Amino acid sequence: MVNTVPEADCKVMFLKDTPVMQLPVRLSVLEAVAFKETCQQILQKSSVPEQIIFDCSQTTFIDSCGIGALVSSHKSAREKGVELVLRGVPPHVMAVLQMTALDQILTLEPLDEPKPQAPPPTTHPSVRSWVKRLLDILGGLVGLAITAIAFIPIAIAIKLDSPGPIFFVQTRCGWMGKRFRIWKFRSMCVDAEEQKDRIQNQADGKVFKNENDPRITRVGRFLRRSSLDELPQFWNVLKGEMSLVGTRPPTPNEVEIYEVPEWQRLDVKPGMTGEWQVNGRNQIRKFEDIIKLDLRYQENWSLVYDLKLIIQTILVVFRKTGM
Repeated sequence: MVNTVPEADCKVMFLKDTPVMQLPVRLSVLEAVAFKETCQQILQKSSVPEQIIFDCSQTTFIDSCGIGALVSSHKSAREKGVELVLRGVPPHVMAVLQMTALDQILTLEPLDEPKPQAPPPTTHPSVRSWVKRLLDILGGLVGLAITAIAFIPIAIAIKLDSPGPIFFVQTRCGWMGKRFRIWKFRSMCVDAEEQKDRIQNQADGKVFKNENDPRITRVGRFLRRSSLDELPQFWNVLKGEMSLVGTRPPTPNEVEIYEVPEWQRLDVKPGMTGEWQVNGRNQIRKFEDIIKLDLRYQENWSLVYDLKLIIQTILVVFRKTGM
């Protein structure tokens, strides 16, 4: 017997003792918040089910907030020992889950009739702009040429100043939360990550900043002030993991504590520069201010706007202000 129970804005039915949540047609920010809240209500009841089924058969669109709701629900369910099952996953939703590697941690049951794999959704016009991508490719090639010229003196300076590797590689979250490895010239001591917990965070909890971070080397301060440490990121741009202009690429630890609406900043590719870069990145200490800048970029985006931000970034670097 199937009983329908009204839960927030999401339909919940019970097959015996197993809740079945009907995912909405569009799993975007408003729907994603309601979906997460409904799942939380089920998990907070005195009698917790062994399994919760998400019926995805009607879902035609999912963006980064939808991914955020799934990630948050999975984390909460795992803490309660509850298994989440996505049933009737259509190809376009499956494409997003595979891109973000959620297919590796969630139990998926695709539609009975297999269909050709669909491309990921267009969460923002910039994602599908071939002109923006062409600009990224050209900029990436020019940037890598500059990096090749600057590599030897920078590498020698890093090695003379501090023992350890020339490059610093770190996992970041890109479009829709897809993880990638970001490249930089090393500007900190080798054990910087291990020392992080001992350094005072002068910003709020979702970003980390310290004006006089003792982990930064002497050469590293110059590289950061001049933005030369970011030159290797042109490789990330050329690969399509980043764009010349976009939002600030967060770390997985930051994304793990995001609320669902904050995932909106991942609707576009992260950029080497953006609103935060030209508006005094070291002076921004509140995560909500970063969100406002990222959403302002998404709202105002155009190719002309990208070019404007690139020019402003070059001026900021040469003036050594806001860095």
